[in-house]
Amino acid sequence: MSITAARPFKGRQYSGEVILTAVRWYLRCPLAYEHVAELLAERGLAVDASCIWRWVQAYAAELNKRCRPHLRATNKSYREDETYIKVKGQEKYLYRAVDSTGQTIDFLLTAKRDAAAAKRFFRKVFRSSHNPIPRVINVDKNPAYPAAIRALKREGLLPRRVRLRQCKYLNNIVEQDHRSVKKRTWLAKGYGSFQSAWRTLEGIETVNMIRKGRVRWVTKDDVSAQARFVAKLFGIAA
Repeated sequence: MSITAARPFKGRQYSGEVILTAVRWYLRCPLAYEHVAELLAERGLAVDASCIWRWVQAYAAELNKRCRPHLRATNKSYREDETYIKVKGQEKYLYRAVDSTGQTIDFLLTAKRDAAAAKRFFRKVFRSSHNPIPRVINVDKNPAYPAAIRALKREGLLPRRVRLRQCKYLNNIVEQDHRSVKKRTWLAKGYGSFQSAWRTLEGIETVNMIRKGRVRWVTKDDVSAQARFVAKLFGIAA
């Protein structure tokens, strides 16, 4: 079912408030779909776990798209790393970058862990007007990163002044940040397809950015404001 800008919940059995609440609970907290269904049942709403899965598949990526214009800029000290995600029993790789304060810069799920994947991730990072060109990019000892950065500099997509620093202990901040995503993906026990994994991860990462205060005028400590922001993105009045 397609999602229109003006009427994102057209044709759904439940109201937008119910759908967004369920989707936000799943993306924000370490809950399985069955847990979310139980929480709704406590409130008198009988919703099957498979229905909540469909809502997440439909609205997680849409949340990411609608949230992007509202992001504030990060600082110019990047910490970049990847972690693995199980898809159909095979390891895929979630590339993630945060700044020196822990704000999420960007993310990308790839099938392989090589120079081409690293280059594709950096291209995605630098395409966004909300991500400033870094002063320094800190990575681990993975040889794919220097190759990707050299290629981007040759192509003129990255200034030569940008420094690549391979120092593992400085990447502790992004390695610790992986936990917020891994706690949620662990409950999924793997994903059935690459696309379903990517759509879900888009939502998890976006809610995580909102939670950490990367959205303009929404602080990281104001949970109510974060919920209102998500509702407003989909045209639901607070």
